[in-house]
Amino acid sequence: MTSAHDHAQTHKAQILVASNRGPVSYTLGDDGELTAKRGGGGLVSGLSAIGPDADALWVCSALGEGDREAVRRGVGEPGVRMLDIDADTHAAAYNGISNSVLWFVHHMLYQTPLEPVFDAAFREQWAAYEAYNRAFAEALAESAAEGAAVLIQDYHLCLAPGMLRALRPDLRIGHFSHTPWAPVDYFRLLPDDIAEQLLRGVLGADRAAFLTRRWADAFTACALEHLGEEALDGKRIGVHGLGADADFLRERAHRDDVEERLVSLREQVGGDGTRKTVVRVDRTELSKNIVRGLLAYEHLLHTRPEWRENVVHIAFAYPSRQDLAVYREYTAEVQRTADRINSAYGTPAWTPVVLHVKDDFARSLAAYRLADVALVNPIRDGMNLVAKEIPVVSDEGCALVLSREAGAFEELGDDAITVNPYDVTGTADALHEALSMGADDRDHRTKRLAAAATALPPQKWFLEQLEALRS
Repeated sequence: MTSAHDHAQTHKAQILVASNRGPVSYTLGDDGELTAKRGGGGLVSGLSAIGPDADALWVCSALGEGDREAVRRGVGEPGVRMLDIDADTHAAAYNGISNSVLWFVHHMLYQTPLEPVFDAAFREQWAAYEAYNRAFAEALAESAAEGAAVLIQDYHLCLAPGMLRALRPDLRIGHFSHTPWAPVDYFRLLPDDIAEQLLRGVLGADRAAFLTRRWADAFTACALEHLGEEALDGKRIGVHGLGADADFLRERAHRDDVEERLVSLREQVGGDGTRKTVVRVDRTELSKNIVRGLLAYEHLLHTRPEWRENVVHIAFAYPSRQDLAVYREYTAEVQRTADRINSAYGTPAWTPVVLHVKDDFARSLAAYRLADVALVNPIRDGMNLVAKEIPVVSDEGCALVLSREAGAFEELGDDAITVNPYDVTGTADALHEALSMGADDRDHRTKRLAAAATALPPQKWFLEQLEALRS
């Protein structure tokens, strides 16, 4: 396993961030030209808070052929070190373990009569996950100045803190989980030695942090169950509820491209502006529960005919992880369900479900602005920023129908209409309540939701972790 700079003396940084995906990606043109594209997200804007003179380094993985070629050519952004981990090792670690085992455990997605099956093939993939984490630990050990602060991100890198601790005891190491953490009984699905390795890996950090108190408590409970009290001695467990970036969202939501898409969405909704909208914006991720959301909307139309022709469900379901068969099947089921509702209830002047599957950020923001009701009903979610973003951007204020299993529920639950994500008839009732909410009530709730949603914007969220690690 090699990385850019293997042959050069690596600069020693004072602040290091490690994550699977970095802030930049490269595409390789047919002419052999490399094009760089900057990414967004909470970490990118969070890291920008420390400023260009903070001596920071982001260590990430080369994800595609363009990234790998950039590493081979020694092309790179300042402040980014991309690791060219063997493609098969990366695939086994990323798809085999991170997305097909750890994601499924923490989001409680298994159909347990049939899965998981922890066999010899799993053990091979686990060895790749170890190798992947080791590559990060070694790169961080090599790149970190004496006593540097290292912030390791997410479920892809649960072993790296412990491995790095062994290589560099002088470092201050933090690990942040962006997912939920499984409750004890579900975590016990994992083989005992694997469960122990994951927990010891994370506890190699001085501080393990989570998006909500609930996930932090679940982690602590798993550590006590598998490792005993002494494993937590001297370890700090923190909570940092990542919020929405209000300034960015409000400015971005009023640019020309969003205004254009707003016009086109209004046309698709129809009804001369009198129809209400129920908006959802998600990846077709199994945990997002899009199909049950559609079933609840269908039940609403079936049982409350007064809403027919008077409401449109704007559903943006952007394909996710299509290299995994179960995700491809789920995405197809979303399309089938929407089609069925439209053919059962639609009229020449009314399409009940407006479904878009092509990712378009400007169109998502237009839908946020148009939302009378936001539907956020995940089976389980580390946070769910959509629940936080819609109230910030919505033009007329919106009612939030929110799953009690979303991390955001901890902060937004008081002003949302709560649903059990498995209860389709209950969700239909919640949609009716949200659509029927009076303007004043909706307005007051939206203001409180927006205030809670923006309490810890990305820059503050990042700085708070860094400060806690250093103190």
